Amino acid sequence: MAMRSDTQSPAPHTADSHDLIRVHGARVNNLKDVSIEIPKRRLTVFTGVSGSGKSSLVFGTIAAESQRLINETYSAFVQGFMPALARPEVDVLEGLTTAIIVDQQRMGADARSTVGTATDAGAMLRILFSRLGQPHIGSPNAFSFNVASVRASGAITVERGAGKTVRQTFTRTGGMCPRCEGRGTASEIDLSQLFDDSKSLAEGAITVPGYKSDGHWTVRIFTESGFLDPEKPIRDYTETELHDLLHREPTKVKVNGINLTYEGLIPKVQKSFLAKDREAMQPHIRAFVDRAVTFTACPECGGTRLSEAARSSRIGGVNIADACAMQISDLAAWVGGLDEPSVAPLLTTLRGTLDSFVEIGLGYLSLDRSSGTLSGGEAQRVKMIRHLGSSLTDTTYVFDEPTTGLHPHDIQRMNNLLLRLRDKGNTVLVVEHKPETIAIADHVVDLGPAAGAAGGTVCFEGTVEGLRAGGTLTGRHFDDRAALKEKVRTPTGELEVRGAAAHNLRDVDVDIPLGVLTVVTGVAGSGKSSLIHGSVSGRDGVVSIDQGAIRGSRRSNPATYTGLLDPIRKAFAKANGVKPALFSANSEGACPNCNGAGVIHTDLAMMAGVATTCEECEGKRFETSVLDYHLGGRDISEVLAMSVTEAEEFFGAGAARTPAAHAVLKRLADIGLGYLSLGQPLTTLSGGERQRLKLATHMAEKGGVYVLDEPTAGLHLADVEQLLGLLDRLVDSGKSVIVVEHHQAVMAHADWIIDLGPGAGHDGGRIVFEGTPADLVAARSTLTGEHLAAYVGA
Repeated sequence: MAMRSDTQSPAPHTADSHDLIRVHGARVNNLKDVSIEIPKRRLTVFTGVSGSGKSSLVFGTIAAESQRLINETYSAFVQGFMPALARPEVDVLEGLTTAIIVDQQRMGADARSTVGTATDAGAMLRILFSRLGQPHIGSPNAFSFNVASVRASGAITVERGAGKTVRQTFTRTGGMCPRCEGRGTASEIDLSQLFDDSKSLAEGAITVPGYKSDGHWTVRIFTESGFLDPEKPIRDYTETELHDLLHREPTKVKVNGINLTYEGLIPKVQKSFLAKDREAMQPHIRAFVDRAVTFTACPECGGTRLSEAARSSRIGGVNIADACAMQISDLAAWVGGLDEPSVAPLLTTLRGTLDSFVEIGLGYLSLDRSSGTLSGGEAQRVKMIRHLGSSLTDTTYVFDEPTTGLHPHDIQRMNNLLLRLRDKGNTVLVVEHKPETIAIADHVVDLGPAAGAAGGTVCFEGTVEGLRAGGTLTGRHFDDRAALKEKVRTPTGELEVRGAAAHNLRDVDVDIPLGVLTVVTGVAGSGKSSLIHGSVSGRDGVVSIDQGAIRGSRRSNPATYTGLLDPIRKAFAKANGVKPALFSANSEGACPNCNGAGVIHTDLAMMAGVATTCEECEGKRFETSVLDYHLGGRDISEVLAMSVTEAEEFFGAGAARTPAAHAVLKRLADIGLGYLSLGQPLTTLSGGERQRLKLATHMAEKGGVYVLDEPTAGLHLADVEQLLGLLDRLVDSGKSVIVVEHHQAVMAHADWIIDLGPGAGHDGGRIVFEGTPADLVAARSTLTGEHLAAYVGA
């Protein structure tokens, strides 16, 4: 048999040449013709200051195009049900693979959404109880608090052939508690907040937001219904009149010749305000609801949201409400102990999901926790769970700051997860600021050099060592370590917290010093937010800035969000002798062709809609006549195109001097947003920019105590320094600042540290240290102490 002895290695297969993702000429948002090559099956970290273009490149270009191409493989019918995606502005995109995106979008804060419903764990538990629960009460729907029980009977006509009418009865057993309709809370309304009983309806007795007495329909339906005397003070109403005002069932009435439905004030308030989630309300509505409504656990279901029948079915003495209320690490142990061959595949999958929760550091949550109460970092990790056990390879995973909300102790665990995904043969792209995560990268892309219009270019591409040696902003700050303060401030008083027991807190008593910078820290799930938001935030004089997302459409911009546009409009109106509404693109001054949007949207059904710049106003958003009015030589569209820094100078002196506008602009510049343009749509801002915009807005509120929840989220190492300077200025101006934070630079800079722990969930909820950062480092008695000591090199 002839043997071949040539030692030449075979030529590489053509399919193996596609080991790079190539991007050429990316121009999404502020990117300036960016061209890069990203190695596949490696971990690439994208870094740079907040607003430098990281998300535009990773999410807006690479991930968006991957998703669009996948959607295009479906039929037009299916695409009609999917979000229509436009092709990103980029010349060439090659080598893309299927992208799985795990972003920081907060999970839907709907009142009915829980950790169990947001992951598949709740659905699997319901199936488990419907198969094994004793007594058997029905299908998985019978254990769902989002499904109501329905019974119906009557005639039904089926139009098929001769079309016979048949008698049918229909029943569906749902698990919803009928009293609270599956919300778990019952609301009690304080009537004194709904109306002033010393006034009559005509005098404006109703004090609910939006109920204006000046001929507005909301009030006219009460005054002209014929049920009530509009001139009679409410305190003089008979029992029948009071019932008609507050509780009357929907009734058809004629007001001014128009048919309307009259309904009592309480059901109206319940439908218009209480059916919405509190987090999704406008601030003035939220303040009204907080004043007028007290929420208590539903007396019928005890806050479990489930009907009595659903709670009666048990597996080994445990009902589904008990299972969902368990800490997930305990629930995983309970499910692990079930041995039932008939549901073996279900148990295997459920165990895998619950173990993923524990592995990712969320074992302290419970499945009945409302998804709206999760922090940004927790929400992101919950989304990661479904991908952990996946056996897919050659996929691109895209993460947006996966270490947000993680204690230094937990970051190592997250790093291991990212490396494990990569080692399975996947491409992992991470947008990140934390040096601990940048350090594990195979490849680093640094964008900058600055933010906004001064960013959008690639400053560095290569290894972590190369980044350290390079002269970029990230490279220079990479090994920055804040030193402990030599001298800490002396408190001027204290804020007492006694018997705090929200969530996992164990009757915590603590005195929070005032007049200093206090940092509350501890591992994720140790009870920090429960302590601060549960016992401090609601007090008088406390301004609380949480992690809630900024809500705003593409018509919202920094000028409208911060209230800056009001003084600017008034200044323009005064200078030109016209009314202020002309200088709003959302009101009378709007270009009639595009309604003040600046672009014209054409909907193309299942294809991506097309936005073209409005030809009439050329994207300026205002009517031509409005642009003839000037202030200090500039028209309103030119003012909105200015950056914060330019506008601060413009409104600070000269003909355009407007102190009210200048004060807002100074706050925006102080917080490091000097480069933002006033009219830039909020939808184009990065996470870190939105966080700081929110901070700048709240700093105008009158209060002696500021509570900040992880203000370093989304901030570059260089921006953290600026934030520390801002916190110092706040304290030096006589304010007390309490920060819930994991960033060691903020801990080192504190005057006083309160550390919670020692672990998460039921292993936490206690104060494990109170004192100065120097004492914490010296004691090294807690996880935080050990990590802070390593950070400052003690």
